[in-house]
Amino acid sequence: MTIRHDGLSVDWLGYATVRIETPGGFVAYLDPGRYGVLTGEWTGDSPGAEAAHPAPTAYHARDADLVCVTHGHHYDSDGVERVAGEDATVLVHEAVSANATDRDVVDPEDLPYDVVRVTDDDHQVVSDGDVDVWTVAAYNDPDGPYTRADGSVLHPRGEGCGYLLSLDGTTVFWPGDSDAHGAFSRLEVSLFLANISGSVCMDRHDAADLAESLDPDLVLPVHYNTRDFLEADSGAFASDVAKRGVPVVLDER
Repeated sequence: MTIRHDGLSVDWLGYATVRIETPGGFVAYLDPGRYGVLTGEWTGDSPGAEAAHPAPTAYHARDADLVCVTHGHHYDSDGVERVAGEDATVLVHEAVSANATDRDVVDPEDLPYDVVRVTDDDHQVVSDGDVDVWTVAAYNDPDGPYTRADGSVLHPRGEGCGYLLSLDGTTVFWPGDSDAHGAFSRLEVSLFLANISGSVCMDRHDAADLAESLDPDLVLPVHYNTRDFLEADSGAFASDVAKRGVPVVLDER
């Protein structure tokens, strides 16, 4: 299903992969790949996940003008190559490295695109000034709810970012894997791509609180029910957000 919002066409392809297209044909992807969402090899292990998101056919659109990668867990070089057009700009957080993972990926700089490293407090202008991209710090607070037994966190500060995109004047916010930080509420957001997975980052309750504080024009939950540790009740989330007076939609094929 394609979500239509303020002229944008938005598709959640599974896990953290989202495709956005403007009326003028500019295409952006967020965190493309992993767990079979683009290869047609479903590896979901969450109860009911395959029913909500059946294994797709192999995806080779190669239509992206812009690709944004939040952090190493969401970096899939094959996924980037499946979506990126020949002249694509690929924004990748500065901490992402092939050496930091045991997966079969290549370093971002080895990809055949215009690869730009970003920090968690950056501003990039893409497509001759038509698209603005801002980054925000995305991380688990060591004093927050998503810490390990030894007090460490899976997403330390400085290893990833969230993205706020302005596309044809419509802002889209994807926080990546992060707690629901109070600083996010200062952003002006039209479409909020809510991470509701829990366990390793904000859960549906945190995301609903954040949606209320952001007060966007629309909320689309993503990044859930792809793996057992990402299990979430999207219907309960949607009901919670709607009761707070915030429009919400589900994209579950």
